[in-house]
Amino acid sequence: MVNFEYYAPTQVVFGKDTELQTGKLVKEYGASKVLVHYGGSSAKKSGLLDRVCASLGEAGIPYVTLGGVVPNPRLSLVREGIALCKKEGVDFLLAVGGGSVIDSAKAIGYGLFNDCDPWLFFDRQTQAKGCTPLGAVLTIAAAGSEMSNSCVITNEDGWLKRGYSTNYARCRFAVLNPELTCTLPAYQTASGCVDIMMHSMERFFSHAKGTELTDGICESLIRTVMKQAKVLRDDPSNYDARADVMWASSLSHNGLTGCGTTGDWATHQIEHELGGMFDVAHGAGLAAVWGSWARYVYQEEPEKFAQFAVNVLDIPAGKKSAEDLAMEGICAMEDYFRSIHMPTSLTELGISPTDAQIEDMAQKCMHFGKRTIGGFKVLKAEDVVKIYHMAK
Repeated sequence: MVNFEYYAPTQVVFGKDTELQTGKLVKEYGASKVLVHYGGSSAKKSGLLDRVCASLGEAGIPYVTLGGVVPNPRLSLVREGIALCKKEGVDFLLAVGGGSVIDSAKAIGYGLFNDCDPWLFFDRQTQAKGCTPLGAVLTIAAAGSEMSNSCVITNEDGWLKRGYSTNYARCRFAVLNPELTCTLPAYQTASGCVDIMMHSMERFFSHAKGTELTDGICESLIRTVMKQAKVLRDDPSNYDARADVMWASSLSHNGLTGCGTTGDWATHQIEHELGGMFDVAHGAGLAAVWGSWARYVYQEEPEKFAQFAVNVLDIPAGKKSAEDLAMEGICAMEDYFRSIHMPTSLTELGISPTDAQIEDMAQKCMHFGKRTIGGFKVLKAEDVVKIYHMAK
């Protein structure tokens, strides 16, 4: 087990009707004026936005609103939010939505606190010195941004999708009411479940030794989400399944399932470029490329993939070699993705990138030669090109 720091300061308020406590929570964290940041019309139509704003009013907290966040949130709206906050004297950000809304709020917080264009941080030109405090009322169990230190933004100038992570941007509180996820479309629910699983899988596939406890936590979380995703496929209103998935979303990306490991994150980085170029659903994109990544890298340590096959996918070990178990596990994982109607190729994802587009994505993935990706196997641009082609 490698040295690690575990820091998860977010206050979690979990359960039915907890969004009604939002105003009290914001007041406890010292806000004097709030930006309520949200996505499309669903927050309005469901009445959630009205309930949250009423809660702020009851707590005596003035607020302004800014909607319009889309999946793969845009830098242009982040800049609009920063200007609005400066104009209105906002000192607290409240994200009402899923990971895209929370990420957009975090980026606004970076720009507002540091009084600069936030793309400077995502483009690694400088480092943030802080972030305007924020909280979240979660409506989609997927990204885990409600407890993570990370956020991802898409710059329309070149369609560059970049992530940035610091503890400054951790939410002060996260309101988690599983009922708020019951009206999600089936595809979005399944896509979110894949994202949750992948946050732990990215941490699981590590060469670190002596990680039995962390691996066990990781394996249990993945198995639980796999089980409950099938329950929700057949019974979308099942509260207990929604609750398990929502709590798993937070635990999978707050660092817990990676304590003592080194992690990989190549699948996420490869998918980010698909999201940036083709605007695909993140979890679905992860499912579409994971099998190709796994086949490309598993020989670096087939025993780890064999462990995943046995402990997560219940494949009998018998007298099979680690290589055979690894390949059987990769195939079984893809079969599982299909069982919840997730894609396992770019064609099934609905895109057909050209050779030129694949080369462009690979170069963007490497920040145009400034980095490599991956921990289980270090990947260069030429490796990513091969993985994209395998995934077609």
